[in-house]
Amino acid sequence: MAPLVGAVPHSAALIGPGSEVLAFDTERSADHDWGPRVLVFVAGGDVAAVRAAVAAGLPERFGGYPTVFGYRGRSGPGVRVCELGGWLEEVLGFDPRGGVSVMDWLSVPWQSLAEVTGGEVFHDGLGELEAARAALSWYPRDVWRYVLACQWMRIAQEEPFPGRCGEVGDELGSAVVGAGLVREVMRLALLLRRRYPPYAKWLGSALARVPGSAELGEALAVAVGARSWREREAGLARAYSRVAAVQNRMGLAEPLDARVRGFHDRPFLVIGGERFAGALLAAVSDPQVAALPVVGCVDQLSDGVAVVRRPGVARAVTEAALRAA
Repeated sequence: MAPLVGAVPHSAALIGPGSEVLAFDTERSADHDWGPRVLVFVAGGDVAAVRAAVAAGLPERFGGYPTVFGYRGRSGPGVRVCELGGWLEEVLGFDPRGGVSVMDWLSVPWQSLAEVTGGEVFHDGLGELEAARAALSWYPRDVWRYVLACQWMRIAQEEPFPGRCGEVGDELGSAVVGAGLVREVMRLALLLRRRYPPYAKWLGSALARVPGSAELGEALAVAVGARSWREREAGLARAYSRVAAVQNRMGLAEPLDARVRGFHDRPFLVIGGERFAGALLAAVSDPQVAALPVVGCVDQLSDGVAVVRRPGVARAVTEAALRAA
């Protein structure tokens, strides 16, 4: 790319949407929307000239792949030339170089944060791309506590239900609720380890990459594969205790008993997710974060593609939920 860009100051990277950005791609990934890709960022006044140079000089094939192919519903060269601020606004809804507000943090989906901070920067001649990525590398400590607390509350809201469904003979209902809780635990485990959870297709792959996650994965596999609610509950109980122990080790809040217990006077085992949520919220010192209702970020409000892949909609949904709570 350098010969086509010439002396124009630029940055070049493979970031943004695409399984290869987060290293989840396989041979199967090449069956659609696949080819040599790179984002080239230049100053706004240079975009048109560099685009023209790329269009005129880009070879038809590179590494055996066509350089013009379908990608995310459009057909064009895999080399995209754009202005950095405009691209950041497009994928995030704001430009982090100007600072990241609490609402910014809560309204950007985890997948988008992973796509911007993951991947590889080949050249940062503008001297701004790496700074933008660094600003989004992870949540500020109190925002992190808040998001974790809301994730624990998602568990607390349904943790007795696999047993309650099973008690009345509804093993299918128990399995459905149990699978949902497995997903919430997986996301919680990634958040505790400072990893933005990817969307559903890659959630298990992301968890498997976390050091020390094998036993958690085994417990969750038991819960998902169980044929009875008691076996399902046992797998979930093991998983709850493991993530609770991780939180205790992280020093984010007052350590709590990581053992499961009965759900009031009912014969169901729970961790009491609200206990861990409360401990995290009690450790928040930022008054703006402390004043937030326990609602959460956009991924904790919706997993609809029409929401999480549209920054403006994601922000509107988050703001509305926080106002209404």
